[in-house]
Amino acid sequence: MSPRRMMVIGAHSADFVWRAGGAVAVTTSGGGAACVVALSYGERGESGELWKEPGQTIERVKEIRHGEAERAAAALGAEFQCLDFDDYPLEIDGDALRLISDRIREFAPDVLITHTHTDPFNPDHPIAFTAVSRARSLAAGAGVPSAFATVKPPALFLFEPHQPELCNFTPTTFIDITAVLDRKLAAMAEMKAQQYLQSYYAERAEHRANHARRSSGNPEIRQAEAFQRITPEVVQAL
Repeated sequence: MSPRRMMVIGAHSADFVWRAGGAVAVTTSGGGAACVVALSYGERGESGELWKEPGQTIERVKEIRHGEAERAAAALGAEFQCLDFDDYPLEIDGDALRLISDRIREFAPDVLITHTHTDPFNPDHPIAFTAVSRARSLAAGAGVPSAFATVKPPALFLFEPHQPELCNFTPTTFIDITAVLDRKLAAMAEMKAQQYLQSYYAERAEHRANHARRSSGNPEIRQAEAFQRITPEVVQAL
């Protein structure tokens, strides 16, 4: 199998770290390539610690968040891009949708990962799902030849939200991240504006490892990440 290409598109600059950092590190450590795209920096809704600094500004928060995300992505072996749309509310118009689609075409991922389509506590996450799902279809030509360049339809996965049961998240795929845990921990440590999530997702990796062990019978899995596959998988046999 040729090296895989993985793209993670999140609503905010830190989303990829908590929910797919291990999967990204597995891909890059195996010789594949990974690209992380943030639709916004989360400068208004997810940077509470930064706003405690006297005289803080939007521009400075964005600068700090960019540095954090870039270093986190580097720790995972990935490149980071931010399209710098506004957050809370995240709004995607036609131009923004075309830009997301262009990014997918340019990178041509085998796997595309984004948010769940439901999140009662974060209004930006479902907007990101809808935009990424539509942009994927546009980039792939909606499954048929078209008048613009297209890519092979990437497999679409959803990463695990903070409140999975309330977001209609049902895991269909577990990935063993035991061998790359140190890289995910290093990436999470860069996100100083949301330090409370570091311990939460470290613990979640152990919970999902228990599910992965029971599902696979592999006792060596100590940490795992969970994903929900949206697109059907085409195989030669079951």
